[in-house]
Amino acid sequence: MSRPPLKVALLQDTDRGSRTANLDAIEAGLREAAAAGAELVLLQELHNGPYFCQNESVDTFDLAETIPGPGTERLGALAAELQLVLVASLFEKRAAGLYHNTSVVFDRSAEIAGKYRKMHIPDDPAFYEKFYFTPGDLGFEPIDTSVGRLGVLVCWDQWYPEAARLMALAGAELLLYPTAIGWDPRDDEAEKARQRDAWITVQRGHAIANGLPLLACNRSGIESDPSGVGAGIQFWGSSFVAGPQGEFLAQAGTEGRQLLLADVDMQRSEDVRRIWPFLRDRRIDAYQDLVKRFRD
Repeated sequence: MSRPPLKVALLQDTDRGSRTANLDAIEAGLREAAAAGAELVLLQELHNGPYFCQNESVDTFDLAETIPGPGTERLGALAAELQLVLVASLFEKRAAGLYHNTSVVFDRSAEIAGKYRKMHIPDDPAFYEKFYFTPGDLGFEPIDTSVGRLGVLVCWDQWYPEAARLMALAGAELLLYPTAIGWDPRDDEAEKARQRDAWITVQRGHAIANGLPLLACNRSGIESDPSGVGAGIQFWGSSFVAGPQGEFLAQAGTEGRQLLLADVDMQRSEDVRRIWPFLRDRRIDAYQDLVKRFRD
């Protein structure tokens, strides 16, 4: 039996300078999404504040919040009121000295349906996440919701085909990536284009290789380095929704706030996997070396 199209929404936005202002903007966006008929809404990575990983500061840990906590209470209440499946992204305080980059899913309810802790943690200029985040320990487990099984991953996870594949093998019906990625403003236009194209291409590849729709919601705007050492980050937006053959269903621009809406045909994964049966043809008898760091 065929499934009706799923209307999804991605809320791409800039940091508005305070937690209250960001949450107010999110609430306005969720109300707009619900009015447009969206059932599933994906927010960008660490949406309650600035992308704070441009430098290392122990004071920044004060931004972290418990899950559940005040942040999930407000978002959960909105998910229940607006009858939305909502994927949020928070800086989780699990215990003193133990913090995670965590996505939280609400299923038309104030109760938390599930969460995912970011597994791949970068440590690069302007992206010093290893200082703040402990690698996730919940594995690659989809979260069951009323709109389907969500394979929620976070930002840096999007460069790893293993993560998307494991979500697909566990039965995920959509892949979702809350994201915070951008350019060094000092890079030339050619380098900027290469980086953005690589980011889009690798994720479209995950959609194709697994025969699944994919949603990627990125930040936009320029955020300065609080330490004054770096040049800041110019987040490139470009949030998008792709179908199971990597086709664009919707794509945002590189700048500014945008509520991106798309209709996802949930039946197409079944149809595509019948003509491109990649899961059938996997040589699982020959993949043992994938668990090695490198073949010396």
